[in-house]
Amino acid sequence: MPSTPRTSPRPALLTVGFDLDMTLVDSRPGIHAVFRALSAETGVWIDADLVVTRLGPPLEQELAHWFPADRVQELGDRYRALYPEYAIAPSRAMRGAREAVAAVRAFGGRVIVVTAKHEPNAALHLAHLGIEPDELVGSLWAEAKAEALRAHDARMYVGDHVGDVRGARAAGALSVAVATGPCAERELREAGADVVLSDLGAFPGWLSTYDRSGRGVPPGRGEEGSGRLPDYAEERA
Repeated sequence: MPSTPRTSPRPALLTVGFDLDMTLVDSRPGIHAVFRALSAETGVWIDADLVVTRLGPPLEQELAHWFPADRVQELGDRYRALYPEYAIAPSRAMRGAREAVAAVRAFGGRVIVVTAKHEPNAALHLAHLGIEPDELVGSLWAEAKAEALRAHDARMYVGDHVGDVRGARAAGALSVAVATGPCAERELREAGADVVLSDLGAFPGWLSTYDRSGRGVPPGRGEEGSGRLPDYAEERA
């Protein structure tokens, strides 16, 4: 009797993680407004212009520059309560953000957003800008982001901060860095980013060259800033 034709197993979906602030969302105008409101409310001077040059780490680290340690938790809660009123409307999508998410979907992949931001406020940003990830995980920073990346089997993580690079590497994921936040291209490379792009506008072109078998650029062998993978892309260790 004729043998039953064998069918190849469907390849696993590519899951790509993205950071939020200064990767998908330019939240500087909104965060600036919240810190000004918090300053007015507490009577404590805060240099909001300086604050928005170093986005990325958890809110409590920034508040500790301006308030005594015993008030940081209280004022963190107050900041998060003020955030929806002041921060959502002024913030805007980063160049190429929507296109980058669409490129992952066109590739047949899933999109997760993993951010240090309070998750409900992160969700407000994404809804306001019409960016719809498959999953959103908040309140994770640097190596802690690896928890969510591993849980969702993310093969790569895209972010703008050396903390994002560390999170990707801790998860065993490809680190794709964009030089749109506080960290320069050289700093991102030195932190161990596998690929460094000028911004998300270069991401769809880069992704179109990504090996669909799930292979990526081995550490140190990518062409940083070029948006290209080498022809000899090998399995990541």
